[in-house]
Amino acid sequence: MNPIDLDHVLTVLGAPSWGTDEQSRARIAGALSLTVYDGHTRDQGTPYLEHPLAVVTLLRAEIGVSHPETLLLALLHDALEVAPESELLLVQHLDALFTGRLRAMTADHRIEQRPKAADDETRWRFKQATLPPEDLLVRLADRLHNLRDLVASPNIDRRRRFLQSLGDFYLPLAGAACGLSPHLETMHTLLHAEYVQHQQEVRP
Repeated sequence: MNPIDLDHVLTVLGAPSWGTDEQSRARIAGALSLTVYDGHTRDQGTPYLEHPLAVVTLLRAEIGVSHPETLLLALLHDALEVAPESELLLVQHLDALFTGRLRAMTADHRIEQRPKAADDETRWRFKQATLPPEDLLVRLADRLHNLRDLVASPNIDRRRRFLQSLGDFYLPLAGAACGLSPHLETMHTLLHAEYVQHQQEVRP
């Protein structure tokens, strides 16, 4: 497979059809995604950037999202998780408001670059439950792609824990958000269908 370049990132975003200012911002965000995710891989061994690009594709093709800023948020949603040191760079090139949205979507222990503490899961769930609708949509799209990608994960215990968290937190969260937008309603339907399918696959 050829390395992912800026033109590919812009095509996945749908940026060629955006306005001039939005295309300029997309080029900046796309270049940052290439820098921030460079050298990072998923536990499946694939280049990390493939994941946020898949989340963007999911949002555009299956949920019908076309708002540029939401798609840029999806592109960089894991930036502070994999490279917390990139925060200043993101502020400088995309502004503090956008970076603050990314920060709100990232677990505290990832940002602070420390081991996960006993109360971090509770804090993380609270952060996600208080996200505004568009940001929550991106976070749920991330979970949906992770769910679809579980089959490629070599860690069976991780797969079980992932499905458990979906059942006891993410699906109820998505269900409660259904009325906030048609996009979130569609997301809940897709997430639930995938969850049921994968739950059957991993059941002893």
